[in-house]
Amino acid sequence: MDLNLLSAEEAAKLLELINSSEHIVITGHSRPDGDALGACLAWAEYLRVHFSKEPTVIVPNGFPDFLQWLPLSERIVRYDKHPKEVEQAFDRANLVFCIDYNGLNRVEAMEGVLTDCKAPRVMFDHHLDPTIPAEIAVSHPEMSSSSEVIFRIVWQLGGFEDLTKKFAVPIYCGMMTDTGGFTFNSTRPEIYFIICQLLTKHIDKDKIYRNVFNNYSQWAIRLRGYLMSQKLNVFDDLHASYFTLTRQNIRDFHYVRGDGEGLVNEPLRIKGMKVSISLREDDRIDNKIWVSLRSVDDFSVEEMAKKFFNGGGHFNASGGQLDCSMEEAEQITREAIKYYAPQLKG
Repeated sequence: MDLNLLSAEEAAKLLELINSSEHIVITGHSRPDGDALGACLAWAEYLRVHFSKEPTVIVPNGFPDFLQWLPLSERIVRYDKHPKEVEQAFDRANLVFCIDYNGLNRVEAMEGVLTDCKAPRVMFDHHLDPTIPAEIAVSHPEMSSSSEVIFRIVWQLGGFEDLTKKFAVPIYCGMMTDTGGFTFNSTRPEIYFIICQLLTKHIDKDKIYRNVFNNYSQWAIRLRGYLMSQKLNVFDDLHASYFTLTRQNIRDFHYVRGDGEGLVNEPLRIKGMKVSISLREDDRIDNKIWVSLRSVDDFSVEEMAKKFFNGGGHFNASGGQLDCSMEEAEQITREAIKYYAPQLKG
């Protein structure tokens, strides 16, 4: 099975960049998820084992508690907590990897520091329309995840055999989280070949699943029940739904980062449902609504996210944001669903 992603020229150039760089920085996007963290940590492990490098993994801000068990995640440096340390790391960097994001704006507050860094960049990603200036840009939207991209590159370079669970666990976690436990965007045979190879490193895939998906507080479970019973708006004739999560809900249910992970998928369990939209009010920034969109089969929430929610992403999984009140966000959401009524009805 051919897993290669790099041309011979790209592979040679990548190896040259790594070998000639003493200070390497690996970056993920803002509010990193399982794929961003998994891909970054796995790539860092590969550089440690095969090149004796000690890369610095940097993310703009916090990540959920249910990902803090990942191997060596304690070494990750957060820009919002340690801005001076991050600035120094970029100042001395000889090489910067941009992993799991397609535009410099995806690192939000860290964008200026990253943009000003003079070191060459390499991008590994699976989102559409990449805009990051890079010496090497490996972008494959058809891939399940950036973790899959990382695995394929390491495999192509002959690096997998000598790696251990410290590489395999974050790769599996990233692929699993970005496919909802392999329930979407995961029908290609290459994905399951990769899983077979990861299992040779003696990972416990069931434990990884539990660590991510069965690791909520009682308040997070109560919140899910409340939102589905009291806040879910269903348009039966259009096979669409949305729900809202307000600041008051966040306070009432002691919400912490990650409590809403995967929640947008729940309404898709309704028979015939094609689209689910989550509207979450920012707990600190006024008139900021975070939007998550999911769909099944042949309906593109990526198009909907671009047209109505200042966002984008993937065909069946996208996100966006609105600068307005929750009431206005609900109105926009209803307009979006109505706009796509012909496709949704069909």
